[in-house]
Amino acid sequence: MMKGQLSIKKTLSADIQEGVCSYLANESGLSKSRIKDAMTKGALWLSTGRGTKKRFRKASANLPAGSTLELYYDELLLQKTPPPAKLLADFTRYSLWYKPSGLLSQGTMYGDHCALLRQAEQHFNLKRQVFLIHRLDLETSGLILIAHTKAAAAALSELFQSGKITKNYRAEITGRPAQDKGTIALPLDGKTAITEYEIMGYDPETDSSTVFITIRTGRLHQIRRHFEMIGHPVAGDPKYGKNNKNKDGLKLSATGLHFVCPLTRKPQNFNLESFPSAQL
Repeated sequence: MMKGQLSIKKTLSADIQEGVCSYLANESGLSKSRIKDAMTKGALWLSTGRGTKKRFRKASANLPAGSTLELYYDELLLQKTPPPAKLLADFTRYSLWYKPSGLLSQGTMYGDHCALLRQAEQHFNLKRQVFLIHRLDLETSGLILIAHTKAAAAALSELFQSGKITKNYRAEITGRPAQDKGTIALPLDGKTAITEYEIMGYDPETDSSTVFITIRTGRLHQIRRHFEMIGHPVAGDPKYGKNNKNKDGLKLSATGLHFVCPLTRKPQNFNLESFPSAQL
């Protein structure tokens, strides 16, 4: 086990009477304050046999025998202060957000305080459900949708699954492709993957190009992998490419979402530059 990480799984043989926080402090050797902090940040999971496990944050709660607690403690993660997301537009049943680089789209088993979904939940004071419709990589910034009802989540998810939504990105890549406008149609993981691009500018001093991108499929790290495959990796990519370091991190941002809203049947055209409040 890595230093600073701890995982505990306990199925209760008897009722907890002293509170979950005190119980876990005794079981783990961690202080109550650390346990409470971890619980607040989403590191504790509870399953009661009535459904799937869920994050549990009530430090003083008592639980019945048969309940299963899973604590995933990561000291380094819990010490992190996440960059803030911004609500750009609220349509009640769903909302549009700006996710900065360095913020997860959703949490991990070790916590969710560094995730957009948790920030959205807290923004609405836990009075709305939050459902992630699509994801952006940790290092990628830009526009992202969150649904607030199961019906809206299903309807919006279908847009992505059926390709009825147009997704635009802006990136800075190394060098200059031979064609100023083109399509990268190289399969990824044995599946069709289509990335369209157009060069918007070239800087000879840094030998880098700014490109406008539209993806027609949504494969894992599609843009980053495709541009590496053609020899022009995205600047600042920590995973793909060589000689493409950038002090400002990954130069990739989701800048546009265009679709006919399945709830109102009206077209929605979201462009990042239309929201000056976003942290660009």
